[in-house]
Amino acid sequence: RKCRPFVLISLCAITSIVISVLAPDIPVIDQAYSKLSNSITVEWRAVPGATSYLLSAQDGDSCTETIVTNSPGTVMGLKPATSYRITIRSINAGGKSQPSPSRKAKTVLAAPVLSVSSPSCDSIAVSWKAVYMAAGFSVSLMRSDGLGRMLKQNTTNTFFVFTNLDPGTLYTIKAYAWNANGLPGDDFTYNQRTSPQAPVDVQVVFNSGALRAVVSWMPAEGALTYSVTASSGLLKLKCNTSSASCVVPSLQCGSEYSVSVTAHNDAGSSKPTDAVSLKTIPCAPGNISIEEDEPGNLLVSWSSVSFGHYYVVFVKSDDGLEVHCNTSHTQCHFQSDCGFTYFISVFAYNKAGQSPLGDVFNYTTAPCCPSDFHAVLVASDTVEVTWAPVRGAELYETKAAEGSSAVLCNDTATACTLSALRCNTLYNITVYSFSEARGSNTSCTSKHVATAPCSPEIKNISKEALSVITVHWQSNNEEATYTVTARGEAGLWHCTSSGNSCTLINLPCGSAFSVSAIARSQVGQSLPSYSVPLETAPCCPNDLTLTQVTQSVTNISWSAGMGAQTYVTMLESSKGWAKCHTPLNYCLLGCITCGTNYTVSLRAISETGLTSSCTYQGYSSSACCPSGVKLYRISSNGIRVYWRASAETKSYNADLRGSKGNFTCTPSSGRNYCDITEIPCGDVYTAVVSPVTDKEPKLTFCPKKIYSVTCSGSSVGMGKNT
Repeated sequence: RKCRPFVLISLCAITSIVISVLAPDIPVIDQAYSKLSNSITVEWRAVPGATSYLLSAQDGDSCTETIVTNSPGTVMGLKPATSYRITIRSINAGGKSQPSPSRKAKTVLAAPVLSVSSPSCDSIAVSWKAVYMAAGFSVSLMRSDGLGRMLKQNTTNTFFVFTNLDPGTLYTIKAYAWNANGLPGDDFTYNQRTSPQAPVDVQVVFNSGALRAVVSWMPAEGALTYSVTASSGLLKLKCNTSSASCVVPSLQCGSEYSVSVTAHNDAGSSKPTDAVSLKTIPCAPGNISIEEDEPGNLLVSWSSVSFGHYYVVFVKSDDGLEVHCNTSHTQCHFQSDCGFTYFISVFAYNKAGQSPLGDVFNYTTAPCCPSDFHAVLVASDTVEVTWAPVRGAELYETKAAEGSSAVLCNDTATACTLSALRCNTLYNITVYSFSEARGSNTSCTSKHVATAPCSPEIKNISKEALSVITVHWQSNNEEATYTVTARGEAGLWHCTSSGNSCTLINLPCGSAFSVSAIARSQVGQSLPSYSVPLETAPCCPNDLTLTQVTQSVTNISWSAGMGAQTYVTMLESSKGWAKCHTPLNYCLLGCITCGTNYTVSLRAISETGLTSSCTYQGYSSSACCPSGVKLYRISSNGIRVYWRASAETKSYNADLRGSKGNFTCTPSSGRNYCDITEIPCGDVYTAVVSPVTDKEPKLTFCPKKIYSVTCSGSSVGMGKNT
């Protein structure tokens, strides 16, 4: 609260005011003093009629006020080590009194702010920053539980170290500063515990099976937690605990560790205890080698390991029998039998115990040969071999050798099929027993087996006649006969020969065949040769029909010919020819001359281009249609039809067709007109003049003309070709 200046009010200015209550008297300060760095306490004699008091502390332009009810009163919020002018005013309902005579007072020094630590288990270091206006400092220390004596030190420095203290004990530290007059300032209190002492009676128990150690010790006074360190070279393993024991896991075999324990609390850590040496179990021996230095004798050797005092080797065969060897050296000898698998493990020992289980090795001695085997030719290039099983064999290898070449077959079964053998060859066949570890036994006996004759190779197929072919082949077989087969949808045809060719007869036209050959001997039958395709010429169509479509176009149709893909038809005469090539079974031939005799031919062509030429009965084209057809009126209801006749045709027929009726006239032979009577007028007629012959029906393709017959005069409209 800010200090306010005192204002003197003139009595003349308030003559009209009725005063009911008077302000209290001015109080008198007895004393003003400071006990804390931020306050000054004031004492005064009570003023009658005053209900409260206004205390003011002024420092230059700065003023701090507070209202209290009685003496003593304290002004708060002041600055340390600062002189103030103190005044007091009494207050009641009538107002405030004049300020009292001032009294000077100075706030005491601020308290030093301590930084405390325990650099060792029996010492506490105290430091602080300089305090304004301080001439010196007083630091005291005593146990927080009240035991022991208090240690006190006056100093002008800003640090001090208390020594010879109890480890792990909580202490209370109090410090204050004094000024040049020796007046103490505020004090600062801090609780600090000394760091713990190193634990004693460290014990280490090693668990060889789990490769871990249990470390225990006597608890240290004031310790909250403990850490255990196991060091081996650059490797450090740790465990932390709040109890008096800890388990260090994941120790390595064949190592020596230095084990120490450190105690910790909120003040720091103790020194590590003296290291305790721990030697772990040896590691499993490595570089184990097993060899059969001579038949029936196994030699097991290995590398020595650190901290290994002696070794034990266990050898167990696959029939359950186990033997062992105890030695301080790095090798052992064992007896072995053919066809057995031995499982071998090596352990190292020392005072700490047995090494962990290392790799378990297996060694398989060479298996015995199959006692007997049977080799049977089951195909032209395949031999099936069977035998009785033998002990120790994981796999069997069957070998068929001939000269420098060989065919191999590997199988776990007691049978094997040798395929892809060379035909017409004598092989030396042997069965070897085999294991992954030891390989094969090469002392087994062999047998001789001959393979079937070689497949012939068809070199050429020649056509001797329409349905006769001769097949030629090449083969180096001795004493073999050959059978040739033509196989197709039409059936099977065979021929047999001991030479290099044979003839197939009566093959049907328009058929496709696959021709192959095989060889036979006393040993067996060869594989079929590669098939050679054979196609006979397509068959000629049985039926062929010619139909006149127009005067110059003829349609030819025929039945399908077996094996034919396309057809070429041709009409030939002295006046010209017509031809078409089509995949269909009909064809339209144009440019046909009317009234002409033609020869008819057809060629059937297969997909591969084989051709059959077919001939048929001759063909005569239809008679020629007349030209220049015209109509003339010869009476009121009579019409004459006129035309120009062709040279070959003698007789014609004229037809008129309209909506009012159809009319026909046929003239005498040799005439080129005819008359139609009683024809209604006022109609449009279609007129057609066709030749008439005894050999063919009435033609329908001659040109048509349209005429209009009117009923006035004798006119007939002009014809219009249709």
